[in-house]
Amino acid sequence: MSDDLKHECAVAMVVLRKPLPAEAGDFGGAKLSLLLEKQHNRGQDGAGAAILDAHPEPGESPYWISKSASATPLADVLAAISRRKRNAERIFLGHLRYATFGKNDDAFCHPFVHQASELEHTLILAGNFNLTNTPELFERYSRQGEFPTSKADGYLIAELVAHELSRGSNLADALSKALADADGAWTLCGMTGDGWAFATRDPHGIRPGYCLIDDDVVVVASERPAIQAAFNVPPESVRELPPGQALLVSPSGEVQMAELCSVKQPHTPCAFERIYFSRANDADIHRERKALGAALLPDILKAAKADLPDIFFSYIPNSARIAFHGLLEELLQERLRTSTPSSEASSLTIPRFGEVAVKDAKFRTFIADATARSEFYKHIYDVTYGLVRPGQDTLVVLDDSIVRGNTMRDAILPMLDRLGPKRIVVASSAPPIRYPDCYGIDMSTLGELVAFRALVHLLGEGAEGELRSAIASPAGIAPDQDPLAPLYARFTEEQHSAEIARLLTPPGMKAEVAVVFQTVGNLRRCLKPLTPPLAPKTQNSSYAVGDWCFSGNYPTPGGYKVLRKALQNYLDRKNERSY
Repeated sequence: MSDDLKHECAVAMVVLRKPLPAEAGDFGGAKLSLLLEKQHNRGQDGAGAAILDAHPEPGESPYWISKSASATPLADVLAAISRRKRNAERIFLGHLRYATFGKNDDAFCHPFVHQASELEHTLILAGNFNLTNTPELFERYSRQGEFPTSKADGYLIAELVAHELSRGSNLADALSKALADADGAWTLCGMTGDGWAFATRDPHGIRPGYCLIDDDVVVVASERPAIQAAFNVPPESVRELPPGQALLVSPSGEVQMAELCSVKQPHTPCAFERIYFSRANDADIHRERKALGAALLPDILKAAKADLPDIFFSYIPNSARIAFHGLLEELLQERLRTSTPSSEASSLTIPRFGEVAVKDAKFRTFIADATARSEFYKHIYDVTYGLVRPGQDTLVVLDDSIVRGNTMRDAILPMLDRLGPKRIVVASSAPPIRYPDCYGIDMSTLGELVAFRALVHLLGEGAEGELRSAIASPAGIAPDQDPLAPLYARFTEEQHSAEIARLLTPPGMKAEVAVVFQTVGNLRRCLKPLTPPLAPKTQNSSYAVGDWCFSGNYPTPGGYKVLRKALQNYLDRKNERSY
């Protein structure tokens, strides 16, 4: 993703099912540290860890906790873990945060703690989630006679669960009741002061969650490869945490699964996890990204308007590398399929490819002058001269997605133009992002999306009136309908892509610019499960790609509410979050 968007949060939990021998050392602390380190890419604004004592004594805290929102939060927390005074510990909980709500200070870092005099009512919780209806949950909690001291969604969920525990509900029922009205996406992990541990996902399984269960430990993390690396196990040993259920571990180490939702929902994992967020060393994600790259080949060759010898293939940024491998592999397979039996290997045209640009990670500028700063911005990437033949070659660059397009317009395309290609084809392994997201990426303003801006330009002078009519129509009022779909449907994919290409082309470009996007149909074909599910299928469940950013098909009512609010904010010239 060439635009600078933050990753998702990450959770990690290690539960010891039985005491470990003394020679095991700091097994739990070391494993938690490794799980957090292996997921560091998912959150760099804050970090936290909490460790529960297996045999707490009155007068002492039953848990140890450390949080940091400094410039190096994970390093701070890992150092604190290594320095802590170790007791007979049993549950190890960690979290990595990127800020979608609140400030970057310790108060907003997970885990959140609800302290009570009874151990069974003391709750420690950490989560990877976005909720679309936090204000409504805040009001509900307030109406219960409680006095919330924060509007942070993590704090609020912890308090709602703790409230149900205080009313006598067991842990499964407390989770079910507390989350019954929550709208959004989550993977939550936590523990009670008396030694219960739990992990649960939203009913649609939008946010990722994986678990390892053996005779000694129960492990939960946001990413499967993190568990594989920390515990040296094969992929089949790590199961997907079932959506809408709770994994419970009793103080004695017994493992239970509890249904939290009476009605099964379609399993709709976030497509952006598969395209961009999750680490590509997950075997399934690796295969899916290669498939996305391969699916683009016919449209790329059509847009290139050149014979294969006059096309140079590359990618930018590094997160598009796996999809690029799939594109090259498909291109080579296509060359072999179309060659005649009598063709000699020496006569086959081998595609030309390489790295034409590498991001300079240390490049910084604090120049105040806007013109000078814009000129420096063009040099964020180092280019490789001599690979592209000036005035002769078409340069194809693969990106995994184009969101705002600012970096593409202001930095990447001017830099590529210096290489002198006759034509530049920017290919995105994701479809155009036409709708706001409120479950994964924190992009809830429509005006920042280049695909939406292209729609506004295509609608012309009457665009604002058309948008106001759309939001005022029955389709705009209905809780589960997309008011923008009829407007997008007026234009072909080719017209929309051409307008996006025009918006991305900076002044003074010498090369022609074309943009090729993945189709939603190809996305759905590529992201279907390629291996048997790691968790047993449950009755009435089904799988569908979570493609709401591209299609407008939101899995919860809150998604459509956020879309309508985002459209209203755009019309009211309000540049603010829509949830």
